[in-house]
Amino acid sequence: MITGRQVLGRTGNHEFGVAIIIEASLGFLGVGIPPAMPTWGNMLADALNSGLVPPWWLVLFPGAAITLAVLAFNLLGDGIRDALDPRLRGAV
Repeated sequence: MITGRQVLGRTGNHEFGVAIIIEASLGFLGVGIPPAMPTWGNMLADALNSGLVPPWWLVLFPGAAITLAVLAFNLLGDGIRDALDPRLRGAV
């Protein structure tokens, strides 16, 4: 029987971060979700298509949101692994 601890210990939350990066990359390149849907990748692409030097806030905020979301999922995954991995118990 599979327990919740085994499932949470095996699934890597870093995969959520990778999925965010892939979606943003595909949206930026224009081959992801259709441009009518607001995604972080589409926002970055629209900002860079707005002129030679886009306004800084159009690039900074979607980029910061991508970075913070990926960092949060990676830290969450590390915390879950540290809490549930029996090989790390008692290690500093």
